[in-house]
Amino acid sequence: MSSLSAQVGDRRINPQNAAVLMIDHQAGLCQLVRDYPVDIFKQNVLALADTAKLFKMKTILTTSFEAGPNGPLVPELKETFADAPYIARPGQINAWDNEDFVKAVKDTGCKKLIMAGIVLDVCVVFPALAALAEGYEVYVVVDACGTFNEGVRDAALQRLSSAGAVLINWFALACELQRDWRNDGEAMAKLCSKHLPDYGNLFASYNYATAAATNAVLGK
Repeated sequence: MSSLSAQVGDRRINPQNAAVLMIDHQAGLCQLVRDYPVDIFKQNVLALADTAKLFKMKTILTTSFEAGPNGPLVPELKETFADAPYIARPGQINAWDNEDFVKAVKDTGCKKLIMAGIVLDVCVVFPALAALAEGYEVYVVVDACGTFNEGVRDAALQRLSSAGAVLINWFALACELQRDWRNDGEAMAKLCSKHLPDYGNLFASYNYATAAATNAVLGK
């Protein structure tokens, strides 16, 4: 750790100080997302989920009025976090208005909250502002949040940023948690290859070149 880091403390996200809140990634609400192509958006959501699982992050799932048009939680999330707290809110739009959700957050013991959800301008902004008001540090994973169009997204992100939330994407989060490629770099490489095809091509190219160099040395 550098002398400056030692003076100010290491404020980076880690599995001990941060929890991931997956808010209202529901089948019905997914149909409202128009600021990202639907396939890319779902890939981003699942990438965030896989990042949280890889680094053993405390994770909370929540839905709103799933008996209505919002629909059930995206099934892949429930499969990934089978044992995570799952708060099915009966109607509260703002997850922070649900006592069980807030209790689950407090039970993590984390002061850094990593949020993503649908729709960004309501289901993420509202609990993010409430958490900030209670002294939490809030990080919003922008590419795992969806809404009606880019204009709405930009306005929501401006509101979040102005209130003190930190904007981040899933890959930056994964890299902050990884810290060093020598920390099980193979698992990180698999995560990147799975959710970033271009990164997968990079690793494939590297592996091919490495194998070719090895074969040349061995005279194959």
